[in-house]
Amino acid sequence: MQRFNPEQAMCKARREFGEHGGVTPSISRSSTFTVIDPHTMPEIFAGLRGPDKGGCFLYSRHFNPTLDTLARYLSAMEGTEHAVCTASGMSAIACTLLQLCKAGDHIVSSDTIYGGTHALLGELLPQMNIQTTFVDPQNSSAFESAITENTRVIYTETIGNPTLKIADIPKLADIAHQRGIKLVVDNTFSPMLITPELLGADVTVHSLTKFINGGSDMIGGAICASKAFILELMDLHFGRVMLLGPTLDPRGAFDVIQRLPHLGIRMKEHGRRALAIAEELHGMGAPVAYPGLPNHPRHELLKFMVNKGFGYGGMLTIDCKTREKAEQLMSVLQNKERFGLIAVSLGYSDTLMSCSGSSTSSEIPPEDQEKIGISPGLLRLSIGYTGSLSERIEQIKRAVRFVGIV
Repeated sequence: MQRFNPEQAMCKARREFGEHGGVTPSISRSSTFTVIDPHTMPEIFAGLRGPDKGGCFLYSRHFNPTLDTLARYLSAMEGTEHAVCTASGMSAIACTLLQLCKAGDHIVSSDTIYGGTHALLGELLPQMNIQTTFVDPQNSSAFESAITENTRVIYTETIGNPTLKIADIPKLADIAHQRGIKLVVDNTFSPMLITPELLGADVTVHSLTKFINGGSDMIGGAICASKAFILELMDLHFGRVMLLGPTLDPRGAFDVIQRLPHLGIRMKEHGRRALAIAEELHGMGAPVAYPGLPNHPRHELLKFMVNKGFGYGGMLTIDCKTREKAEQLMSVLQNKERFGLIAVSLGYSDTLMSCSGSSTSSEIPPEDQEKIGISPGLLRLSIGYTGSLSERIEQIKRAVRFVGIV
C-alpha cells in the first residue's frame, strides 16, 4: 500500500535559491532585520505583518529566512501545512507540550520513550502541575482508559526508544480525536518511513540531530503541524518557541538543508543493512529485536503504516541480559572488530551502540525500566552504512559468539 512518498513531496516543494542565483539557499545570519517604513515595525509586533504577510522579518528568535527554508522542506516531507525548527529535539517536545497544556492539565504518554522525554514528563512538568500517566504503547486501550477530563495530549514515539515497540498511530488518533485531544508523535526513529500526519497525528516532532541531519555534527529539532499551531508557537505574546527561545543557528539549518536530498537514500540503506544483520543474528539464535523481522510482535502493523520502499528503520537491539555482557560485546565490536562506535545518539554513517539502561534511558527508574522491557543488558544499535555489508555481518557474528551471546 503506497501511502505517501516523502522524497517526491520534498522535490515538489518550492526550491529556494541563493540571493545571487546560487543553487543552494543563502545563509541569513543576521540577528535583526530592518524595515523601510517605520510604520511597518508596529505592524509586525501586532501580527499584521510577517514572513508570510509581506515578507517582513523582525528578529531571528522569531523567524529567520534560512530556518524558514528548512521548515518548509520538513513540512513537505512530513505532509504538514507548516513547521518550525528549534535548537534541539527536547526543545521541540517541551515547547509543543507546554503550548498544548497548562497547569492542571494531564497527558497520557507511552512509557517507552527517550529517557530525557520521560524525565520531562515524569519529573519536570509535574512541578508545573501538569501530570502524566504512562502506558504501554502497544496497548491502545490503555491510552483510552487513562484519559481523564483534564487530558489534553496523547504522546508517543512511532518506534519506541529503545525497545522498538510500535504504536498504532491511526488507532491512537481515533481515540484522541473522539475526546477532543491532540496526538503528538515523535518520529525521530523513522523519518521518511512513516508519516504520522497522514495517519492522524496532530503534531510531529523530530530531533534533527539524528537521521535527518545524519552527520552527528549538530543539535536541532523540528515541530511539524498545522499552520495555525506553528503560528501559535511563534506568537510574540504567548508562543512557547518565541518566548522560551530555543533558536536553531542558521548555519546548522543550512547544513541540514544540504543533507535532506539524500535522506531517503540514507534511510533505505540504514534499513537494508539493519534487516540483513538482524536476519543473520536471528538465524544464529541471538536475542535480536528488529521491527522488520516477521517475529516482531507488531511487524504487520508497521508494514501497514510505513511508506513503501523505505524499509523498517536502522535501529535494532540485542538483549545481552546483563550490563556486563553488553559492555563486553560493545568493547569487542568497537575495539577488536571495528564494527562500530560506543556512543549515544543515532542516525550516523557509522554504527553507534550504547547500553540503554545505563545511558539514554538512565533517567527512567530501574523498576520502571524492568516494567517496560528495558533489561540491564539491552544493547541499542543504530546501524550505519560504512564498510561492506558482508564484512559487517561477519564482524558482529564473530563478536556475539566470542562473548557467548549465542
